[in-house]
Amino acid sequence: MDEGLNVTYITLGGYVEMEKYRYVYFVIIFTVYILIICSNSTIVFLIVIHQNLHEPMYIFIAALLINSVLLSTTIHPKLLIDVLSKKQITSHSVCHFQYFIFYTSCGSEFYLLAAMAYDRYVSICKPLQYVTIMGKPTVSVFLVLSWFVPACQIAGSAALSANRKICNFTLKGIFCNNAVYRLHCVSSSVLSVYGVICLLTIFFPMLYIIFTYTKILLVCHRSSKEVRTKAAQTCLPHLIVLINFFLFGSFDTIVLRLESDIPKTAHLIMNLQLVLYHPLFNPIIYGLKMKEISKHLKRLFCKIK
Repeated sequence: MDEGLNVTYITLGGYVEMEKYRYVYFVIIFTVYILIICSNSTIVFLIVIHQNLHEPMYIFIAALLINSVLLSTTIHPKLLIDVLSKKQITSHSVCHFQYFIFYTSCGSEFYLLAAMAYDRYVSICKPLQYVTIMGKPTVSVFLVLSWFVPACQIAGSAALSANRKICNFTLKGIFCNNAVYRLHCVSSSVLSVYGVICLLTIFFPMLYIIFTYTKILLVCHRSSKEVRTKAAQTCLPHLIVLINFFLFGSFDTIVLRLESDIPKTAHLIMNLQLVLYHPLFNPIIYGLKMKEISKHLKRLFCKIK
């Protein structure tokens, strides 16, 4: 606590042998951050400039990639500053702001994946009604809700957490995630109940995603080879990203639940997994597996050469 400024500082205690590996951390984080910005921005740029990519599916992909850039920009610049600093600290308010943006981005990604699942369901199971159902108003509503709903949910938990008295001033991590709850002097039943409610709001869309892809698989099974090929080309990347997102969420939960039971080095690797690997995964999958995007990427690189 800085009494003069009345600011509470939290130490980020998740780094291992900082003095020894300071510049290794910096090079890795900086390189991955640049790759994340370039790869995501390139695909978003292609979607914006090419008229044949102005379809709901590609608009949702662009929103997902913008979300990845937002997530990375919330975490990586602060990591770069921390690894070059003598002390790895953050203020209590900045920590909760980072917590808010991080989980809002994660929640938005989930809702965008649910919107993609609905888009694929209408495209494959109701092709004649697709243009009518997936018009601009529908897409706009999905996009607004995908960012607005998680922001409202996380704002509640961030505000509740920020107003709790803290007795522990060392966070066992390299950025502010659910581990902020362990800083509180006393665990909050209100926060626990609120967390369960937020999980339930995600549970029902998750059931819908499972239902949607089950219906798509059944329709494809009864359809021609051409329909199955089209479905595989458009649905497979979404399924891979969805599975990866599930693993991403599982890692975050494991880091929180087992942080006192695993070695510090393993804990650091799991934290880095959350912020380095995941935002780079989506553009790679969509760039390689989505036929139209892959085609435009090849043309772009050929022009550069």
